[in-house]
Amino acid sequence: MVSYMMSFFKKSVTAIAFSSIALLSSSAFALTWSDNAIGWRYGSDFAEPYKNNADGSRMDITKQIYSFTHSSGYRYGTNFLNVDFLQSSKEIYGGQGSDQFERGTQEAYLVYRNNIDLGAVFKKDFSSKGIRGYALTAGLDWNTKNDSYGSKKRMWVVGPTINFDVPGFLSLSALAFFESNQPKGLGHRYSYDPHAAFQLTWGIPLGNTPLSFEGYALWIDSKGKNEYGGKTSPETNIDAMVMYDLSTLWGKKDKTLRAGFEYQYWHNKFGNPTDGNAGATANTPMVRVDYHF
Repeated sequence: MVSYMMSFFKKSVTAIAFSSIALLSSSAFALTWSDNAIGWRYGSDFAEPYKNNADGSRMDITKQIYSFTHSSGYRYGTNFLNVDFLQSSKEIYGGQGSDQFERGTQEAYLVYRNNIDLGAVFKKDFSSKGIRGYALTAGLDWNTKNDSYGSKKRMWVVGPTINFDVPGFLSLSALAFFESNQPKGLGHRYSYDPHAAFQLTWGIPLGNTPLSFEGYALWIDSKGKNEYGGKTSPETNIDAMVMYDLSTLWGKKDKTLRAGFEYQYWHNKFGNPTDGNAGATANTPMVRVDYHF
């Protein structure tokens, strides 16, 4: 019965996610608004699980992150797509082989979310005091990385979302994650246990200033055993930034060019326990620039 229910949920999530992607493509000519951006981030205090110094302390890793972000609205909701390209010339390859201390890794990480506005679908006003409306969130995460682990993460995401009535936006989602991976040396794709997550996402202008406070806070439950039989741990990922609208310096307020400071706290990264593995927790300040078009 349990296996049947898991199979049913996975098929449901897949169907919803593919429907969401179809909405993105089929509604391309019916967008009510859209925003595209290219960005750059730099930080020297990144960390990676199992990449530690000889004394057991975490290894500080410098990374540059180049990103493309698309946000848009259509009749029944919104789309969000972000692709990060992470480059580290100093990060070690890792593992136990003769090349474990060679340096230089690259990673691509994609996130897509479709938020279907239930009020628009049912043509009913669900707003109330402090709440703008409700949505169904569905999407996927995908990554690949060329280090010793060789992650090939695939994850379907689905769950309800509350959109709060604030300047800018503030949303809270309760999500189900269906994640799998097939790292190097594993001859098959391994599926973790379905697990829950809660995500708070925000983008709030700071009064009448050119500043905005943006980011997300994500708590993810344990996903059972990993592909090698080891335990996984609940993870916390908080990424917050203060951005300055540089276009105000030449008399505009169109947020075309922005710069700011970002900070990420990631505990038990990707579900890897921090106990005895200092690199599984990162405290990373960053500088950030993005150009919108």
